[in-house]
Amino acid sequence: MKLAAIDIGSNAIRFQITNVIDYQGTHTFKKLEYVRFPLRLGKDVFESNCIGEENKAKFFKLMQAFKILIELYEVDDYYACATSAMRESENGATIVKSVLDQFDLDINIIDGDKEAELINSVVMRKLNDQNYLHIDVGGGSTELNVIHDNKMLHSKSFKLGSVRKLSEEKNHAQREKMTNWINEHTKGHLAFTAVGTGGNINKAFDLSNQNRSDRHIAISDLKQVQSHLATFTMDERIHQLRLNEDRADVIIPALDIYLHAMKAANCSDILVPDVGLKDGLMNMLYEKNLTQEA
Repeated sequence: MKLAAIDIGSNAIRFQITNVIDYQGTHTFKKLEYVRFPLRLGKDVFESNCIGEENKAKFFKLMQAFKILIELYEVDDYYACATSAMRESENGATIVKSVLDQFDLDINIIDGDKEAELINSVVMRKLNDQNYLHIDVGGGSTELNVIHDNKMLHSKSFKLGSVRKLSEEKNHAQREKMTNWINEHTKGHLAFTAVGTGGNINKAFDLSNQNRSDRHIAISDLKQVQSHLATFTMDERIHQLRLNEDRADVIIPALDIYLHAMKAANCSDILVPDVGLKDGLMNMLYEKNLTQEA
């Protein structure tokens, strides 16, 4: 079975084709194709409330390319979803309809709750019965989930992201809301471990030179990574640290959000399981097709 997932984020768009191999009652996912294209839709939307003509033209070309790859690989099923930038854009729904009309590619604009649900479907597999605060920082929003005994108890989306630029007043208000929410839903529990998903926390883990197989990083080490990054100029981050251009300018503000949430929940470390929305989409597609075959 071949499955394809398209994750249309605020900072980049990810596309993956996976071959699901079933053998003796178990299944494995083998990646056949992966593309991460740095199309920053959030920059347009968070500044002018709509996707501009230049990015819209690039978006159409990218969706056409993905549709062609889906056909060439003879994919059995696919799911394309768009998150905060597209759902907040005044012309987002019109663009999605145009893609469907022109290329017969169906895109679903999902809300923060659905986004959190999809990511959690794969994150849960990495956890035990402890208390966790799952933090997913994207370009336009941050999803928080409180997990206990492998069950999600509370979930909330906040308009805080690495691409979204808020005024100082709005930024403070959103952070205060997030802090209050975390305090409300973590009090009374002895200890929480943070779980971080998103490209920026994965890159921070790589930069931390951690060799731990359990993929934990202490909050002190995460702060050190952020401080180290701040000593480099943008050009130095790109050429010396080998960061992508669209990662180099957002990783520090993204780490601010992770650290802020960890501090509010008194988390001493963070687990970085290296899974994300596209993995959740693959999991959803696989389970959907299993149900249809049964």
